[in-house]
Amino acid sequence: MTPSTNSLDALPGSSAPPTGAVSARAVTKSYGTGETAVHALRDVSLDFEAGRFTAIMGPSGSGKSTLMHCLAGLDSIDAGRLWIGGTEITGLPDADLTRLRRERVGFVFQAFNLVPTLTAEQNITLPVALAGGTVDAGWLRRISASLGLDDRLSHRPHELSGGQQQRVAVARALLTRPDVIFGDEPTGNLDSATGAEVLALLRRSCREMGQSIIMVTHDPVAASYADRVVLMRDGTLVGGLEQSSPDAILAALATLGG
Repeated sequence: MTPSTNSLDALPGSSAPPTGAVSARAVTKSYGTGETAVHALRDVSLDFEAGRFTAIMGPSGSGKSTLMHCLAGLDSIDAGRLWIGGTEITGLPDADLTRLRRERVGFVFQAFNLVPTLTAEQNITLPVALAGGTVDAGWLRRISASLGLDDRLSHRPHELSGGQQQRVAVARALLTRPDVIFGDEPTGNLDSATGAEVLALLRRSCREMGQSIIMVTHDPVAASYADRVVLMRDGTLVGGLEQSSPDAILAALATLGG
């Protein structure tokens, strides 16, 4: 299958207003200078719709991880504009950007990033504690029940399986009801059965909790859980697929090379 840019919904110019949970307009990003410069992103414009699960894919060096880090405000851009939940983050002061990420963004990484000396519940509530906030006990119970963690909240990470640890990481990302959750190869360290469990939970968070998920992955099976797959090559958007099978995604990736 040849990917089509028509499946990217819209690739508006930088003057178009943002319409998604996360939006990018004419974003460029380079590393280094002169002849050794690496152009990681080249004039990228797209919207990620609210309440949908989107996967970003492409060959190694395509810019997919750089795009996610820039969208999340974890890395700066050279030019263009970025929004999270309608708030432009381009040029936002560091303190304001940190506050926005804490309140409106969740992260699920390949490494679970759990604190080994804390219980599962303490790991889940850690971002709220660090912010000096108050945990919504009812919401915590709902998330824990949804993720099957009710009987594991008092356990420390070494007492949990890999899948349970990743569920704790997902719960932590959901606790503050963020506008968007970013996942960087969130199932990369899991076996296929546990990975499928975590991906199903992320998909359910879209359906049942209205979360917006943006996930970088190299795995066509993982990407098949998404509502939409965005394809990248050499720092540009080259097409996309809607609700596709692993075979269809793999065929589309094969046309990109790398």
